[in-house]
Amino acid sequence: MSLSSVVPTAGRLPGLLVLLVLVCVSPENVFAKSPPPGQTIAPMLEKVLPAVVNISTRTRAKVMGHPLLEDPFFRRFFEIPNGQNRERQKQSLGSGVIVDVGKGYILTNHHVIEGADEITVTLRDQRQFTAEVVGSDPEVDLALVQIKAGDLVALPVADSDKVRVGDFVVAIGSPFGLGQTVTYGIVSALGRSGLGIEGYEDFIQTDASINPGNSGGPLVNMNGELVGVNTAIVGPSGGNIGIGFAIPGNMANVILEHLSEYGEVRRGQLGLVAQDLTPELAQAFGLQRQGGAVVAQVTPGSAAEKAGVRSGDVIVSLDGRTLANSSDLRNAIGLLRVGTRINLGVLRDGSPLTLHAVIADPLASTASASIMSKYLSGAVLGPISDNHPMAGRVEGVEVLEVKRGSPAWSAGLRAEDIIVSINQRPVASMDDVAAAARSDPDALLLNIRRGNGALFVVIR
Repeated sequence: MSLSSVVPTAGRLPGLLVLLVLVCVSPENVFAKSPPPGQTIAPMLEKVLPAVVNISTRTRAKVMGHPLLEDPFFRRFFEIPNGQNRERQKQSLGSGVIVDVGKGYILTNHHVIEGADEITVTLRDQRQFTAEVVGSDPEVDLALVQIKAGDLVALPVADSDKVRVGDFVVAIGSPFGLGQTVTYGIVSALGRSGLGIEGYEDFIQTDASINPGNSGGPLVNMNGELVGVNTAIVGPSGGNIGIGFAIPGNMANVILEHLSEYGEVRRGQLGLVAQDLTPELAQAFGLQRQGGAVVAQVTPGSAAEKAGVRSGDVIVSLDGRTLANSSDLRNAIGLLRVGTRINLGVLRDGSPLTLHAVIADPLASTASASIMSKYLSGAVLGPISDNHPMAGRVEGVEVLEVKRGSPAWSAGLRAEDIIVSINQRPVASMDDVAAAARSDPDALLLNIRRGNGALFVVIR
């Protein structure tokens, strides 16, 4: 499976011919299943379907014209009118699920509403409303939108930790713009991660047919409860082949709380870099068990260091919940609020112990770079975040924010850059940055890691 074949399931409005061809060749019937003996899911669906909505978006994008058309002499010569703004409108379809009738809250995918200038929600009874974005989290690919409407029906959220492989589930959405559609299948796998779809991955995999337009729609159990939010599929042509992924309901519920309160997810930080405990590492550490997260690096001054975590420790549980790998640890930490107290089950030199940590605010150790040097005005620096691609691979400080048009922006600094040295002096903390900047008050020579590359920036 190539990662390029994993695609989100929000769909652009297709042409009718393309739509019919895609529907006709859809391999859904290959994966069709009979319901449990003597049982129909129709009564459950009658209660669930009013909670599922269609979401359509409209985005205006400026059309880049030929440079000659922008030339005043050329426009006058050919009598082309001035002041005509050329825009192209893009439309997109997705789905959503009502989660709070009192506030009119609807949960959907971030990629369904990303960049939209207009969001329209269509209920099952065909009423239409313009929606406002309450908050969005691209790291998990969830968004919360709100409509002002009465007579709504909300879908209760199930405990997705109790979902088992083989459970029957129903996926509901608006594939290819066809309107509300129900497909039936089973849970194929749990805890899918490492797909490169989102920043935080702990997907429920299902063979219930999911197609473009299903994004943001619910994955429902036989009790009519939300167990997941459909978000992506694996398919060589973008259509269903029986491998779909949904964000677990418990994860969605936590993100929902953050978005409704803050409009964003305020993730805490433990301050360590971990890797999977492979059989080879387990043997090297003299451990009989498999599963867990090996601590490769502990950030100085972090919550992990204050808790007593050391490099080489194997974290096997968090608050009693067993961790299978480093992704489990990262997902668990990424859903915790700042100030949350946690218990880490750790193996150190083969002996078990429990460490107590308090999730830290990643912004608490940040600083405006202008305090350290006038040449860095407009930038906010801080320790490398746990979820940065370079975390654990380099030492330095992260550029967390750069104000557009500021001296730092004009010099070429961008958010997520990692500054590894200033004036040829390695930096790993805010104190290092301040000291290195003072070594030459008339100029700064920055060594930066950006993506897979590196560059020097001189600021005078």
